[in-house]
Amino acid sequence: MGTPRQGDVLWTPPPDARNTTVLGRYMDFVRDERGRDFAEYEDLWRWSVDDLEGFWGSVWDFFDIRAHTPPSRVLGSSSMPGAEWFPGATLNYAEHMLGLDEDTDRVALVSHSQTRGRREVTFGELRELVARVRAGLVRLGVSRGDRVVAYMPNIPETLAAMLATTSLGAVWASCAPEFGARSVVSRFGQIEPKVLLAIAGYKYGDKPVDRRGEVAEVRSQLPSLEHVVEVPYGGEGSLPDALTWDSLVSEAGPLEFEPVPFSHPIYVLFSSGTTGLPKAIVHCHGGILIEHLKNLGLSWDMGPEDRIFWFSTTAWMIWNALMSGLLRRSSLVMIDGNPLYPDLREQWRIIEAEQATIMGMAPAYAMSCRKHGIEPLREFDLSRVKQIEVAGSPMPTEGFGWIYESVTRDAMLNVGSGGTDVCSGYVAGMPLQPVYAGEMTGCLLGVDAAAFDAHGRPVVGELGEMVIRKPMPSMPVGFWNDPGDERYRSTYFDMYPGVWRQGDWIMFTERGSCVITGRSDATLNRGGVRLGTGELYGVIEEIPEILDSLIVHLEDPEGGAGELVLFVQLQEGVSLDDSLRGSIARSLRSALSPRHVPDTIEAVSSVPRTLTGKKLELPVKRILQGADRDEVVRRDSLADPNSIDAYVEYALSRTPA
Repeated sequence: MGTPRQGDVLWTPPPDARNTTVLGRYMDFVRDERGRDFAEYEDLWRWSVDDLEGFWGSVWDFFDIRAHTPPSRVLGSSSMPGAEWFPGATLNYAEHMLGLDEDTDRVALVSHSQTRGRREVTFGELRELVARVRAGLVRLGVSRGDRVVAYMPNIPETLAAMLATTSLGAVWASCAPEFGARSVVSRFGQIEPKVLLAIAGYKYGDKPVDRRGEVAEVRSQLPSLEHVVEVPYGGEGSLPDALTWDSLVSEAGPLEFEPVPFSHPIYVLFSSGTTGLPKAIVHCHGGILIEHLKNLGLSWDMGPEDRIFWFSTTAWMIWNALMSGLLRRSSLVMIDGNPLYPDLREQWRIIEAEQATIMGMAPAYAMSCRKHGIEPLREFDLSRVKQIEVAGSPMPTEGFGWIYESVTRDAMLNVGSGGTDVCSGYVAGMPLQPVYAGEMTGCLLGVDAAAFDAHGRPVVGELGEMVIRKPMPSMPVGFWNDPGDERYRSTYFDMYPGVWRQGDWIMFTERGSCVITGRSDATLNRGGVRLGTGELYGVIEEIPEILDSLIVHLEDPEGGAGELVLFVQLQEGVSLDDSLRGSIARSLRSALSPRHVPDTIEAVSSVPRTLTGKKLELPVKRILQGADRDEVVRRDSLADPNSIDAYVEYALSRTPA
């Protein structure tokens, strides 16, 4: 097949897609029940953003959302911020997650763990466990509005605790056990939790990790805590003065669901917090329920016959989205530990063994498999995979080519972008649209996304700020403890009043597809020409000698081109000599333009990333500009706390004596 060019069509929907997909059935429903017959997806999307009440009302009815009291209308107010969705409705997310009586014996989830092995849980077993956890939380005094938090891995107990919490109308938040104590406190301390669930330790690959010290420090700095519950997992010892999981779930109780308003908080998700206090983003029952039903059903095409696999920790919004697969009665494949242990092929082995129909991955994983010559299509039975989800960072065109060369011939590749901010996607693919190499297929239903220039004008064919012009139900109800919504407003509405600014740099094509090149606050500006960092990484990280890279632009205050500085992490045994520097420059000049060629190239031992895998472009830039490290980056927010040190040393070496 060779390397495709951007825009090449790599996949087209099969002829029967309108009859076999959830999206096709939804379009039939809209035609039959609403009298709106759409022949093309573009026409359906246009209606979905022009008639918000008509569209979201149809989603509510199509997915049979069950309200304890019905809404008076779909949209009480369309202002941003402050949109009022489904006023008067009361419901509960957990009620929709736990299935019906006929689902009792169906597998709800399969858990893979390097700490304790494989485990299956049926819908009936999950309902029983949630009811017991719920009864235990009630005995601990948890009620509507209280906060329950978890320092827990991606295991069934975490999901059960989340559902038990939301069934009570209490508010959930979680941090992965990879987080250090300071990072956990900076998150949980904002919401003043009553109960903490935690583990004493776990295994990461074949390495035991003790977390008793971190839990003790977290407890000491959360004065609101009344109870700590230890979930038995992989620790050498136990947590002192903690209730046991067995005691929490010792008594049976009714599985009931507190009816709460549509906008009642369900959980708090946190931003990365690399440069300051993480934003405590408050999501609501109704918004998450209807958005996840829409996205997982209509875009991911999930249903009762599906099984989804995607590695995620409990700190990433993808975990919340994956758990919502139960809304569609799909089975979940959970994985905890080192996703690359014992090697890169382990995730493909699990997909084959569990016969996953939908799989997800980060672009970095796909590109790493490609670089190491892995050919899953030849090495594994992936015949049941019908859709491949990719998100987390820009996906190079070469990655698209590798998927259709080495992973699948006929599955749909669904590359998308969304965020913790809405706990869902903005742009992605749909089962009735083709897949274009190097591009996301377009806006999701109900998402009025566009690229704006600095003057707030929509642009096509050029990079601009990604904005959302109409409200979405899963936009946050606010930030926790944010008087007057000041931080919330300044985060999303500071540049274009009344219009949501996502903070990504995006370009839409004439056909509606799009390319996101990176965060807009890290966009490079060379002589007035803006360059997305994702474009450069796609070329640089194709060079065999390079493992990883990070690039920053230091602007010239006098208006010149400034300095483009590239840091490269090299393969073992490789040195950065003039030959490799020349190879990097030639690759960038040939694939992109002379403007993309760095002025300075430096070798580093590692590239600093957040705990969710994002590169620290802006903090590194500020360090090179002279800012103090501790003012611009929190070590405990990094996957490797020491990875930032080389950049501090380099910055000092540039400073005149």
